Amino acid sequence: MQLLRKVIALVSIFSLVPALVAQQTAQTTSDAASTSAPAASQAAPTTPAEPAKLTLKDGTEVNLKLAQALSSKTAAIGDDVELVLDQDLIVDKALVAKKGSRAVANVSNVKKAGMAGRGGELNLRLEYVKAGDTKVKLRGAQAKNGDNKTGATVGLVLVFGVLGFMKHGKQAEVKEGTPLKAYVDEDVQVASLGPAPEPAPSPTPAAAPSTK
Repeated sequence: MQLLRKVIALVSIFSLVPALVAQQTAQTTSDAASTSAPAASQAAPTTPAEPAKLTLKDGTEVNLKLAQALSSKTAAIGDDVELVLDQDLIVDKALVAKKGSRAVANVSNVKKAGMAGRGGELNLRLEYVKAGDTKVKLRGAQAKNGDNKTGATVGLVLVFGVLGFMKHGKQAEVKEGTPLKAYVDEDVQVASLGPAPEPAPSPTPAAAPSTK
């Protein structure tokens, strides 16, 4: 009888083993899943897409204005001259440089006004305008004409990126805000800053008063 009881006890024990093994396996799987979940949630964030690149063509017109006054009396060769973009720069309906972006030129030649009515002379060489993080090389030519002491108008225009301002009989002086027209000197890749702003609507003309 005692032997029978031992056999029954052993059978009961062996019958419980598969259930214990299954329970332990399920617990291990659950722990592994809970451990991997935070790791997945902490995955590196996706890198934002690079802005679209556009080609700013050689010869594209660039409207600038002087951000400082200049005079042949005080300027020196090699001086940097600050300018700003006077109009948004647009490529394929995309904005690539905002109005007010910095541009740079330097004084390439200067002569003070002299005796016998010799006028002052001041030449600028355009360097670049900033389009986002890109320096866009510029070229251009424009003259500021002045009347000499006999009334004749003399202008100086130089090409290959040089701007000339010349006055006979007085110093060459250029006011802050003077507009300058420049041109992109070579094809260059620039980043889009987004869609070009919509032009401001034209004001509606006032209705004419009735004559009745």
